Parts: sequence; structure tokens; C-alpha cells
Amino acid sequence: MERHFDEELKGLHEEILKMAIMAQEAIYRSIEALKNRDKLQAQEVIDHDDKIDELELEIDEKCVDLIARHQPMAGDLRFITIGMKINAELERIADLAVDISQRVLELADKPLLKPLIDIPKLSVVAQNMVRDAIDAFVKRDIGLAKKVVLSDEEADRLRNLVQEELVNDYMAKDPGTAPRAVPLLLIARHLERICDHTTNIAEDVIYMVEGRVVKHHPEELS
Repeated sequence: MERHFDEELKGLHEEILKMAIMAQEAIYRSIEALKNRDKLQAQEVIDHDDKIDELELEIDEKCVDLIARHQPMAGDLRFITIGMKINAELERIADLAVDISQRVLELADKPLLKPLIDIPKLSVVAQNMVRDAIDAFVKRDIGLAKKVVLSDEEADRLRNLVQEELVNDYMAKDPGTAPRAVPLLLIARHLERICDHTTNIAEDVIYMVEGRVVKHHPEELS
């Protein structure tokens, strides 16, 4: 029975990793669609979200079933419950990639307001944070989880740069730029929210491994 339970936990690991890869891919493809103003690619991200939603439900059901059938204790119970929370965070991340793609559809037929510099940088930060957070979960790596939490400051910095430039250098000087500036502002906000959800994952990993709550308590990271 115990060996079978271990195999099921391994399967849960793999399903969450699959979910993370799909979320990362959605972020990447949405930003590629933005850079290329590719409506087809943006629509593909939107259409693919149904598969991510289906996988989220499957993982949730698997977690509930594992708890009901095996009544796990201590570390195993913590792993399963944190797995459910991470699953939800990844689904929200994928939803934000859909939001980015919808903004791309709004922009695709309009001349680009400015060269894209900080938004692609922010997307790389977001993708790296997702990758590292899931690696931390799989490997139970506290050091990597802390790195993710601390990376959120860089995401905030880049979001602020995008916002200040678009508002001060474009919309304030020429309100007519708003239809092209506002979707870019929202994309930066969506990426920053992706980083927030990823930070939540990293904080959950720390709790799963050490039982320490670091959410809202940055001093606990030392």
C-alpha cells in the first residue's frame, strides 16, 4: 500500500510539473505574439487555456482522492495540500497569459507605440521565476524558493519603468496615444501579477519543507 501511495505522489509531482510547463509556454507564446503582433499566435494561447483548466481540475481531483483514500500525515499531507495551492496559482498564471494575448489582439492592427524593451525583460523574469519556483517544489529546495521570492523586487521595478514611461512620456504628452499605451500598461501589470503568483508558490514551498510561514514576513527569509 505504501509503495502504491508513493507512486501516486510521484504521479502528482509529474502532473504539477506538466501544468507548470504549460503555464510557462503560455507566457512565452503570448509575449512572442506581442513582439510579432501575431494575432494567430495570441488566439492559440487563448484557445489552449481550456486544456490548462482541464488539467487543473484533474490535479485537484487527484489531490482530494489521495487525501480521502490514504489519509496522509505530516509531510505527505503538507505536500498534497501545497500541491493543490500551487496548481491553483499556475492556473491563474495561465489565465494572465490569456489576458496578455487578449491585449495583443487589441494592439495587433495598430502601429507599435514604441520599441519593446522592458516588457520582454519582465517576461523573462516571470518565466524564470515560474521555472525556479517549480524546481524548488520538485527538489524541495529552500534556497531556490528564497531566490524566487527575492526576484519579485526586480519584477516590480520593471513594471514601474514601463508604467512611468508610458504615462509620462506618451499619454501625458499626447492623450491620443492612450489606445496603444493602455494595453501595454495592462500587459506589464499582467506580467507583474504572474510574478506575484509565482512568489506565492515559492512561499508555499518554504512552508511545505520547513513549516515556516514567510508570507508577509520577509524577515523570515534570512
